[in-house]
Parts: sequence; C-alpha cells; structure tokens
Amino acid sequence: MDVSNPAGFWVRLGGNIVDGLLVSITLGILAGLIYGQWFSLETTWLDVLGLPYYLLVPVFWYGYTVGKRAVGVRIVKLDGDNVTFWTMIKRDIIAGLLYGITFGIAAIVSAFMIGIRKDKRSIHDFIAGTYVTHDPPRSPYESGK
Repeated sequence: MDVSNPAGFWVRLGGNIVDGLLVSITLGILAGLIYGQWFSLETTWLDVLGLPYYLLVPVFWYGYTVGKRAVGVRIVKLDGDNVTFWTMIKRDIIAGLLYGITFGIAAIVSAFMIGIRKDKRSIHDFIAGTYVTHDPPRSPYESGK
C-alpha cells in the first residue's frame, strides 16, 4: 500500500461543506418548485436524490466531487486507480450504516483518524479500500490498463 500525498482533516472538511451546500441548495430549490416550500422536516423522495451525487460523480469524474475539486483533493483506491461504483457504495452506504448504527461515534473516531494517522485514512476509507489525495489523476498510460 502506497498512500501518496494524503489529504488531512481540514481540507476534507472544506470539500464536504462545499458538497453539502451544493446538494442542500439544489434539493431546496427542487423542493420549493415541487412542494412550494424550501425546507421541511418531513422526509420526501427528494431526500434520496443527493445520494447519486455522492455515489456517481466520483466514479465519472476521477474521484472528484465539486467540493473536492474546489479544494484540490480526490478519492482514489489504494492502488491509485480510480474509484468504482462498488467502491463508492462501500464508502458511502455501508460506512454510513456503520456510522448510524454507532450513533455517530464511529464518525467521530473517523475524524480523529484523519487528523492523527499518517496516512489520513478513516473508517470509510478502510471499508472501501480508498484514501483522499492531493495528487491529480494518472494518465491511462501510467496505470498499465
């Protein structure tokens, strides 16, 4: 395992904030257009529309989301290859379930792992076999595939 140029806690948090704002504002506008209100405490089908953003955008955009691109980091597999749909399911859905089952305690542990560990990997990185790096995508000629 060769973790190259890992991204730390604050830059990852910044990217997550940008992504969260982007998804929230977009879904808020959709909710306003469809339901006539921008915010609701009720769960609707719109709440699940943010999930494809987190699952698919990194797969099709070399590990970037808008927020990660804004702060200059991306998600990669441990071998340096681009993430796949299955990788993102493990990273977001399976790890998200773990975070929920532990009432957020695992998420707090993950934050400390990013801040303390030399490789900056968290629980969801271990589950998915990924890490977050400042390195740009490799060219197709470098991967040997």
